[in-house]
Amino acid sequence: MRKTILAAPCALLVLTTAACQSQGADSSDRACDGKIDGKRTLSTFYHGGGAEKKAFLSVVEEFNKSQDKVTVDVQSVPEGTYNDSVKAASASDKLPDLLDLDGPNLYNYAWNGDLIPLESCLKASTRKDLLPSIIEQGTYNSKLYGVGAFDSGLVLYAYKSALKEVGARIPAGVDDAWTSQEFTEILAKLKKAGYDRPLDMHMWYGRQGEWFSYAFSPIVQSADGDLIARDDYQSASGTLDKPSVVKAMTVFQSWFDNKYVDTEAQDDNPFLKKKSPIAWNGMWAYKNGYKKAAGDDLAVIPLPNFGTGSKNGMGSWQFGITRKAEEPDAAAAFLEYLLTKKSLLTMYEAVGAPPATATALGETDLYAPGGPMSLITDSLNKAPDVAVPRPQTPAYPAITQAFAQAVDDISQGKDVQEALEKAARTIDQDIEDNGGYPVK
Repeated sequence: MRKTILAAPCALLVLTTAACQSQGADSSDRACDGKIDGKRTLSTFYHGGGAEKKAFLSVVEEFNKSQDKVTVDVQSVPEGTYNDSVKAASASDKLPDLLDLDGPNLYNYAWNGDLIPLESCLKASTRKDLLPSIIEQGTYNSKLYGVGAFDSGLVLYAYKSALKEVGARIPAGVDDAWTSQEFTEILAKLKKAGYDRPLDMHMWYGRQGEWFSYAFSPIVQSADGDLIARDDYQSASGTLDKPSVVKAMTVFQSWFDNKYVDTEAQDDNPFLKKKSPIAWNGMWAYKNGYKKAAGDDLAVIPLPNFGTGSKNGMGSWQFGITRKAEEPDAAAAFLEYLLTKKSLLTMYEAVGAPPATATALGETDLYAPGGPMSLITDSLNKAPDVAVPRPQTPAYPAITQAFAQAVDDISQGKDVQEALEKAARTIDQDIEDNGGYPVK
């Protein structure tokens, strides 16, 4: 999830729950048999643009040339209307064979019967090489429905010189993260040292989209809470609004009350120009200017610990095989090719995100052991304990919208407990309205 990946998690998740109540076909009996009968042309939706799209199309071209049985035809779909396009295709029974999908939406698509499980479609060796976070994100109801070419993660970026100026230590890793109190004290010292707004939390990424959930749910999870109770995914009350979460989000609110956060920023300039010497941002920022601006003065630091250890966001776009695929093995052949080291490194060079397999990731300059962004790798390898997947439930579109509203309200000074309780009630009502989202 670098900046261009972010556009999807920051886009509105418009899979409304009412539309999700259709009686989708039960796809649990669809599987691969290891054979491709005849020549096949496969269709796939694709969301990306720019360098990412160019790299993906080159992978598709190489796959099409590598054998003579399967041809992949790519249909570009505008990211802003992507979910609407998928819903329309599902409703009209015109889904493509392969579906490019934003990770958080997978659970809703799988519940709706739009995807088939992949266990029998991917080689055991391929699945074994996937990062734990890729498996976590792609799993719904104990079945693997999606695999991506890359993952994502969050860090704090900071100028070492600014931290040294106020006597702040630089954490050595996830297990050594600043406590929330320590982080707050550092912000206060930086402000006193002349940095008017020492923290950029990238509020400009969007109040209406997924950034607030992706970026700030790790606070909730670090405080021993969550966006929903994951034992049965039936209620957020008592989990999202528990006292420890209220306390943590009150600390979050204090950063705004004390004017530590740059709320007026419209780009990365606060950090790039060192006006805000600490930035709460995704791994995409390293290559998108941060390293160039700070050079050797750049520190990469885990998110603060609010009580149960530093947590992290994760997830990005994935591919799944739809119920419309007449020959799932043909679609699986492309997924296998996409997950080869060569293909993943092609995508990495364009995207800069951590590749989906341990084999490819180990050959990157950023994420290999000892690399400048290996903190992200450590988090992903410890999923779901450190890198936490979005709640694996078809209720997620309602969950993220409710939590985003709570974050917005809290950042603007509204009562923290009331905002969290309201979000929990909204989520619970959506689940009730959908009969608990029973597994089909």
